[in-house]
Amino acid sequence: MNAFARTSRRAFTLVELMIVVAIIGVLAALAIYGVRKYLASAKTSEAKNTVGAITRGAAAAYERETTASQVVAEGSNSAASSNALCFSATGVPNFVPKGVKYQPNTKEGSDFEVGDTVTGWKCLKFTLSQPVYYQYSYNKGAQITKAPAGDFEVAAVGDLDADALLASFARTGKVNATTGQLILATQVYIDNEFE
Repeated sequence: MNAFARTSRRAFTLVELMIVVAIIGVLAALAIYGVRKYLASAKTSEAKNTVGAITRGAAAAYERETTASQVVAEGSNSAASSNALCFSATGVPNFVPKGVKYQPNTKEGSDFEVGDTVTGWKCLKFTLSQPVYYQYSYNKGAQITKAPAGDFEVAAVGDLDADALLASFARTGKVNATTGQLILATQVYIDNEFE
């Protein structure tokens, strides 16, 4: 028998098969971890984008000049226009969703359809009609997260895996008392992103 004929009938040993199975197992574990991280990242992007949109609404509301409605006597001046932050908006939904999505109610007087020209979601000109994983809030003067202090806070709080450990995303803003300009935090504050 020649050497070529002997090697052509040779099979894989048990050790070689076990090494291949171990390699496939490690690759599968890495793939599962990567997919989970990707899915969690996709869910947290909802919070980051929405916090950014609400913050832009708060900044736009502040930039709108308001003037008191008045009758000005002949030969006199009206009151000066002013800028003001919107007053707080109630959190939507009323509870932090635990691993599920919440469908906002678009009926007038519900969820994001509350407030007026100086208060709440209508002042911010913000609404959502798509299901959400997080509770969203806008607070003037008060904070619910550990984000740096400001004159207002926009926050998203969620519990994606229903384990009672909350993830929070927040962005704050402060009015410069000297210039009257609104200064926003440079980025979204994140605590327990993938909780």
